[in-house]
Amino acid sequence: MNNDAEKRVMLSLQRRRLLRWRIGAVCSFIVALFVCVMPSSLRHPSHAKPPHIARIVFDGVIGDDVSVQEKAIYHAAKDASVTGLLVVVNSPGGAVTGGERLHDAIAQFSAEKPVVVSMGALGASAAYMLSVPAQHIVAMPSTLTGSIGVIMEHYDVSPLLGRLGVSSAPIMSGAMKDQGDMTVPISPEGHDMLQGLVHDLFDQFVMMVAQGRHMDPAKVRALADGRAYTGHQAIALGLVDELGNEHVARVWLRHRLGITADQYPVSEIGVRRDKRSFLGIPYKTIMGGLFGEAVMRHFDMVSARDALDGPVAILSW
Repeated sequence: MNNDAEKRVMLSLQRRRLLRWRIGAVCSFIVALFVCVMPSSLRHPSHAKPPHIARIVFDGVIGDDVSVQEKAIYHAAKDASVTGLLVVVNSPGGAVTGGERLHDAIAQFSAEKPVVVSMGALGASAAYMLSVPAQHIVAMPSTLTGSIGVIMEHYDVSPLLGRLGVSSAPIMSGAMKDQGDMTVPISPEGHDMLQGLVHDLFDQFVMMVAQGRHMDPAKVRALADGRAYTGHQAIALGLVDELGNEHVARVWLRHRLGITADQYPVSEIGVRRDKRSFLGIPYKTIMGGLFGEAVMRHFDMVSARDALDGPVAILSW
């Protein structure tokens, strides 16, 4: 009887221990799940971002896919800790669609918080398009800006193919369907159709500048024959607001925000990483060391421009 009683007591204790372990495991799971799904601001209340300025750089040719920078700007606009946006531009322009998407993103940000643009050597065409929603544009006296216009390049290789005995016989659904094909000569009707596309895109560009710079569209059209202007010329024409470097742009933004401290936090956004590497060394670092930074920059600009498809707004040389 004593042995049976002891066994029953031991069995009861084991059941209680097992029950406690099960309850503890369930509680731990619930706590872990709560921590995973709760907002990060509640998990780390002491790590809330201090008020700061967002800084985004557009360097080189602007492509069609600007989703990384576009999303970064929209996210910064919704971030309560971001008080303003500093846009640093050193670009000859690029794809009309890319410039338009960035223009719209910056315009939305500018409707809620102040934006300042600092132009380097270049801030032309699509790069100027994305700049005009800013409340203030700063350019160097030597900056090449403006170049308001659209170009759709078309190469006709049909004479060369004819000399080689090669002819094109496209099967298409309509008379205009092959008018962008370089193996087919453009007809007068096709030329008018493509010119109409360029005119419509140009009209959109003009209205962006007119609205962003608070200018009469007729005045913008008078300036928009595709030519570039130096920063010194542009300020007299109302295309930029002030001459200076990025420091001047930061001073304007701090003044607009009522900030007196020189060391106001600035956070980089919209950075697109180049993942190409050799033995862990970035591709650009290797090529820059071999050929020089200037040569590599020119190569990247040419390659990026050749990759563009469709109408472009770019400074041509």
